[in-house]
Amino acid sequence: MTQAQELGRHAEDLAAEYILSLGWRIIARNTRNKYGELDIIALDNSDKDNSELVIIEVRARTIGKIQSPADSIGSRKLHSLINSSRLFIEDNLNWPGFWRIDLVGITITEKNHPDNWTLEHIRDITSGMNFL
Repeated sequence: MTQAQELGRHAEDLAAEYILSLGWRIIARNTRNKYGELDIIALDNSDKDNSELVIIEVRARTIGKIQSPADSIGSRKLHSLINSSRLFIEDNLNWPGFWRIDLVGITITEKNHPDNWTLEHIRDITSGMNFL
């Protein structure tokens, strides 16, 4: 496994721990279909009246990279996430409610040591965008 793959796996584990700490339930991790990969699929049941399905894109960076985790997602990746999410939901879940795509960005700090990191959670990264 390359150093980048190890960083990615570590970041996904950190993101999963964070998601669980919010009281959400993880439904699946690292699912693939013809449109791409989905890192984490979870159920945000913080609003007891309206649970929401959340597709979580995990992005990891180390200090010194040019782009932050949030800035590293372009329109092509957003289209892939939307299409992958729709297909996953249609093929695997009988989900009648709303769903959204969140970003969890992990930045490894302090000499790029994997135990020193910061986390940024951005909810609904496609809100207000028109993808038609």
